[in-house]
Amino acid sequence: MVTLMSGNPVRVGVLFGGKSGEHEISLLSAQTVIRALDEAGYETVRLGITKAGEWLTGADPLAQLTNGKEKENGRARMEENDAAPLAPAPTQFPLLAHSERLPPVDLIFPVLHGPYGEDGTVQGLLEMIEMPYVGCGVLASAVAMDKIAAKSLFAAAGIPQVAYRTLLRRNWAQNANAAPRENRRETLLDELESALPYPLFVKPANLGSSVGISKVKDRAELAHAIDFACRYDRKVLVEAGVHEARELEVSVLGNDEPRASVVGEIVPANEFYDYEAKYLDKGSRLLIPADIPPALAEEIRLLAVRAFQALDGAGLARADFLLGADGQLFLNELNTMPGFTASSMYPKLWEASGVPLSQLVGSLVDMALERHADRRQNRIHR
Repeated sequence: MVTLMSGNPVRVGVLFGGKSGEHEISLLSAQTVIRALDEAGYETVRLGITKAGEWLTGADPLAQLTNGKEKENGRARMEENDAAPLAPAPTQFPLLAHSERLPPVDLIFPVLHGPYGEDGTVQGLLEMIEMPYVGCGVLASAVAMDKIAAKSLFAAAGIPQVAYRTLLRRNWAQNANAAPRENRRETLLDELESALPYPLFVKPANLGSSVGISKVKDRAELAHAIDFACRYDRKVLVEAGVHEARELEVSVLGNDEPRASVVGEIVPANEFYDYEAKYLDKGSRLLIPADIPPALAEEIRLLAVRAFQALDGAGLARADFLLGADGQLFLNELNTMPGFTASSMYPKLWEASGVPLSQLVGSLVDMALERHADRRQNRIHR
């Protein structure tokens, strides 16, 4: 059993579910994280969030969400014997109704993917109640979730990226309703086609797990893909494709002195590594380590750490790269709460680097407490 200096066991609240389109992936990741924490000797407390945004603390939230059996209104009322002892005042949780409170925990492991969890919202909430938590802070989480904002910081850090353009859902929708309808949308499509060569990738700016992403090869597909991406976000990213791209990934671990894992490669079952290829089609292959020259692997590792530091990352992240047939290397994105499912690269890359899963989650807990202690040194003016 892992204990604090007081001798009490370390209680880790594992937070999962959430309102994003990656709700189900979060549940799978949480199962892995809970097992690893249990094996490492931590005491775990399960905390769930329904798709409607209601918080579950009673009974077994993971089982309720996995089986789709959330109680009425999406909230599980705490049983009488669950209500004592209540958490002390600093950990009282404002989003729980009436007398419900966050059970007493020493820190939170937010295994949340996508908006309303990985985007700085939950991180800010936890900082307001002075609760330590695993992973990146508000800034890094928010910027990494917004692919367009992240690209600006990566560019300032001199990290290579593919050419891209952006558009707003409002402008796209207004153009659709204006007269003459065809001409207004055609102008936007003309601008994109003149700036970027096909094939193109169209993405919602704020989402993960390849949700809402399309690869397009002509004008008709481009218009349809923009419509599709607009279903998920108000900002849309359109990127130039990379010829015969290889998808390379590296895991980052640490706070102020992060380190990178070995580099892995994904050979997707589909044309690109979309949601189906990641989670549904078993034909995708993970090659660890990637079959690339040592010098290139070291360059990727250094770029991953630089990207992590550019966003002021903490705890963990996974950096995804594209390697073109011509040898050009591009950072695709940085994921601040990568998956922990059975097929997820982040833990697999660290295992191949000599860090087993139980040791990995233990390191993340230690880093969360370290980061929290560092944050508490800040002087607050009252």
